Amino acid sequence: MMLLLILTAFVAGLSFSLGLIQSGMLVPAPVLGFLDVTGAWSPGLAVVMATAIAVAAPAYFWVRYKHKTLLKHPSGVPRRRPPDVRLVVGSVVFGVGWGLSGLWPGSGLVLAGSGNMGAICFVLAMMAAMHVAFKTELYMLRRQQKRRTGKKQ
Repeated sequence: MMLLLILTAFVAGLSFSLGLIQSGMLVPAPVLGFLDVTGAWSPGLAVVMATAIAVAAPAYFWVRYKHKTLLKHPSGVPRRRPPDVRLVVGSVVFGVGWGLSGLWPGSGLVLAGSGNMGAICFVLAMMAAMHVAFKTELYMLRRQQKRRTGKKQ
């Protein structure tokens, strides 16, 4: 079963990467063209996103209904929750990074794998930020737990 999971992850990653390459979404120009709504707007990214949603939606709804993946693992589909400050701030920060670089995590990883130095720097910065975010969240959770246990005593 573990080999099947690894093979499935490999095929999914390969499909994702080949799709990015084929659609031309690895380079920043189409992304920046999509974000340029007041200038030479390009709908290419919207077409890629709409197509991806159309392909993924049936599988998503099936998994959501069954609560398991095709390989019988728990789905991990998150419960619906209202937007909070953390989501909004994170989305803004993500958007700023996307707008400045024209890269997003998927394209950055694929480009870094090709040896592109700009993408390698992007991925290293992304990994550093994720590490800092993880450590900060861990610190905040521990601090919160200490406050809870301190109040009970």
